[in-house]
Amino acid sequence: MAYGGAARLDRAPVKRNGARTGRHLRESQKARIARAARISAGLARLYPEARISLDFTTPWQCLVATILSAQCTDERVNRTTPELFRKLPEVRTMAEAPLEEIQRLIQPTGFFRQKSKALKATACAIVQRFGGEVPTLMEDLLTLPGVGRKTANVLLGHVFNQPGLVVDTHVRRLSLRLGLAHERDPDAIEGKLQKLLPPDDWTPFSMRLILHGRRIFRARSPGCDECLVPPVCPRIGVSNSKPVFDPPP
Repeated sequence: MAYGGAARLDRAPVKRNGARTGRHLRESQKARIARAARISAGLARLYPEARISLDFTTPWQCLVATILSAQCTDERVNRTTPELFRKLPEVRTMAEAPLEEIQRLIQPTGFFRQKSKALKATACAIVQRFGGEVPTLMEDLLTLPGVGRKTANVLLGHVFNQPGLVVDTHVRRLSLRLGLAHERDPDAIEGKLQKLLPPDDWTPFSMRLILHGRRIFRARSPGCDECLVPPVCPRIGVSNSKPVFDPPP
C-alpha cells in the first residue's frame, strides 16, 4: 500500500542474490519527509542518549580523536588517546612535537604515518591561522589538513552546538537501505538528509543511525527481525525481504 497516500511501491526488481534495488521506491518529497520523521522518532526511542563514543574534553581533543578514528574503531582510539593527550595535551604541543613522537603515540590506531602528518599539519595551521583555537565554522574547519565534512560535522554537533550531520559508512549504508538517499557520495547523502530533517535533528539522527548500523542493521547480516522501524523501511538491498510499506497505525 502507499505510505501517507503519496508513496507507491511497485513490484521490486531483484538482483541475482535476491536483494531488492531502490528503483521500485517512488514517493514524493513530502512523503519522504514524513517517513524520515517516523524513522527518526523510532530511532530516538531506541537510542535516546545517542552520542559520539570517542572520549575527549576539549575541542582540540575531539578533533584529534576524530582524525584518529578513520579506519579504526572508537574503542581502540579511546585506548590510545589518554597517553597521547597526557604527552601532547594542547594544539601548540602537538605542533611543536617531533613527527616521530606523534607516530609512536598513535601507532595502535593504524595508518599512523599519514595520521601523524595530518595531526601535526592541522595543529600548525590552527596555531598560525586561528591563534591556537579550533575554528567553529564549517568553512574554516574544512581548510585544515585532514579535516573533511564528516570530521567537521562531528565538531559542530558535539562541541560547538551547531547542526552537524555526520555521514560515515553506517549512515551511508542505512540511508541507502532506508530509501532516504540513493546517492553513494557522502556529501550528496548529507545534502539529501538535511532536506528531510530539521537542523536540530541532524546530529542526533546521524548518531542514532551509526548505533543502529553497528548493533542491528549490519552490513552483512542486517537484523531486520530486531528492528523497530520496519513499517517505514523498504529494506533496499536486503536479500529475500518483502516490501513493508504499511499505512501508519
